[in-house]
Amino acid sequence: MSTRIGVNANDPIEMSESEYTDRLRELPPSAKLVAKVLETDAPLSQGQLAEESLLPERTVRYALNRLEDTNLVEARYSVRDARKQVYSLTK
Repeated sequence: MSTRIGVNANDPIEMSESEYTDRLRELPPSAKLVAKVLETDAPLSQGQLAEESLLPERTVRYALNRLEDTNLVEARYSVRDARKQVYSLTK
């Protein structure tokens, strides 16, 4: 099983499930929890992620930054509210 990740939609990179797991393993627990929530309920806004994970919004922002740094999550503007971004895994 492979996972597509990349800096943007025009630059996809194939990543195996084991590589995905290895990258996730190196991240802090908050990032792992946010990734787990996104596996089941994506796309979600930062506020929704804070509600679902029971983490403070500041911690969720930190986790999202770490996930973005490793290209494991992508952000896009919400269709319902263009002022907000929603996040999903780059699988």
